[in-house]
Amino acid sequence: MNDESDFEAWHDWALDTQAIRAGHARTAEQEHGEPIFPTSSFVYGSAAEAARKFGGEEAGNIYSRFTNPTVRTFEKRLAAMEGGERCVATSSGMAAIMSTVLGLLEAGDEIVASRSLFGSTVSLFDKYFAKFGIVTHYVELSNLEAWEAAMTPRTKLLFAETPSNPLSEVVDIPALAEIAHRHDALLAIDNCFLTPALQRPLALGADLVIHSATKYLDGQGRALGGAVVGRDKELEALFGVVRTCGPCMSPFNAWVFLKGLETLSLRMRAHCDNALALARFLDAHPAVTKVHYSGLETHPQHRLAADQQRGFGGVLGFEVEGGRAAAWSVIDATRILSITGNLGDVKSTIGHPATTTHGRLSDEQKLAAGIAEGLVRVSVGLEDIEDIKGDLARGLDALMS
Repeated sequence: MNDESDFEAWHDWALDTQAIRAGHARTAEQEHGEPIFPTSSFVYGSAAEAARKFGGEEAGNIYSRFTNPTVRTFEKRLAAMEGGERCVATSSGMAAIMSTVLGLLEAGDEIVASRSLFGSTVSLFDKYFAKFGIVTHYVELSNLEAWEAAMTPRTKLLFAETPSNPLSEVVDIPALAEIAHRHDALLAIDNCFLTPALQRPLALGADLVIHSATKYLDGQGRALGGAVVGRDKELEALFGVVRTCGPCMSPFNAWVFLKGLETLSLRMRAHCDNALALARFLDAHPAVTKVHYSGLETHPQHRLAADQQRGFGGVLGFEVEGGRAAAWSVIDATRILSITGNLGDVKSTIGHPATTTHGRLSDEQKLAAGIAEGLVRVSVGLEDIEDIKGDLARGLDALMS
């Protein structure tokens, strides 16, 4: 397909076809693979053409901060996969969240958010947006009554990660969307952990889907990027933020993400298989006091997760007795797993949330979010599962001696 008018056809394709074919408008060179356009600006045939494009009278490329063909291909592909009208790509996942709030909210507005958010998201809301009069109220992710009780006439945005990081908590997206819309608010779902391969929040009633493309959309830890998908009405406001403020995605990174999307479904299924096998192994290990993974039948929201997801994801948490010292000893005993804060990689990663990804939260915030000192997070990669088990068993077995 090589015509921009094929947009509607893309939405009729199956997800795996969209991931490989959607969004690519072939150039006059008739290339088979998507090209990279590493250019900052574009040339016009005349001053009049330049004036028309800058004035919005004629479509076309203007400046790569906000119009680049490679970035546009990524945006169209991800929008098709999420079932959205439009996508705006950004320089990182945090830039996607920042652009959402800047584009859609103003001083005096309020956000209701899950208390089980990534630490940097909490810092963004509480440290920076609060300076400009945007207040955030935090509630338990799965407690719909708490969401309802937190709503006020000033609430404009509900924000949730589901499953949560790193406790694998889940919220009923259709029910949360009903609360948001009854109060004339928007619902934004961070779909980083599942991607459209496993969950499509827009189809469940959400208004916006937010991604850190750095994670599973890339899948190999190569590039930073983010994206927001939704209706054209809201996305036009976000586009204005990216155009003016400049948190844009680079063309090279967009091309990397395009290559990642081609194998997304295959990788996510494999991540899910490995994560479930590891969760069952950890659940049976005597040194582990608790496993946080919604794929386990013992997880309190297992049935909800099974109903609204097509898989349980590749990230899990587990707890050991002995607090930070014990958790660190398990982490330090690994030889295969990478000790890093990133996730969504083909390489398994391991970390201690209380001192890394959530380390900037107060003790009270960590307690409310369930970030215990004995908690370890694993992003389960695509290595042989027996090697992953053995790598963790080394440290866990030592706790028993």
